[in-house]
Amino acid sequence: MDDILPDVLAPDLRLVFCGNAAGKVSARRGAPFAGPGNYFWPVLHEVGLTPVLLAPAEFRRLPEFGLGLTDACKSRFGSDAEVGTGDHDPERVRRSVHTFAPEHFAFVGKQAARIVLGRPVDYGRQPEQLGDSQAWVMPSTSGLARRFWSVEPWRQLADAVTGT
Repeated sequence: MDDILPDVLAPDLRLVFCGNAAGKVSARRGAPFAGPGNYFWPVLHEVGLTPVLLAPAEFRRLPEFGLGLTDACKSRFGSDAEVGTGDHDPERVRRSVHTFAPEHFAFVGKQAARIVLGRPVDYGRQPEQLGDSQAWVMPSTSGLARRFWSVEPWRQLADAVTGT
């Protein structure tokens, strides 16, 4: 089965983001974090991870800024509740981290982090690494998760990545 969205991975990235699964709008448009209420692209710019505000369709430009993307579930799309947990592939995520060895690896939302790390998680820097990558959990940027939104963990991540 083909992946819903392609990975954006390359050697020598500073940071790779891992979403849970593509949302419905993202799957339809073929671009990650493309839902109308999703704050992913604006927050990357707001916290200084990208010098320009990218549109979802420009996702392939992320390596220009030392960033990459993947998802824990590549074969299904929808909300976390619709996707469930049965089709996630934590081993594929771990292999990707090992192969590409970004400095930091950040889960966008808790669902993928719980599945890949195999434990309950809180937002922010995690006590462990994935391979050689420092693990982080960020609040979801989905409009559906707005009640859990805080930009502060995103600022802390950006500070760690950019060294400010």
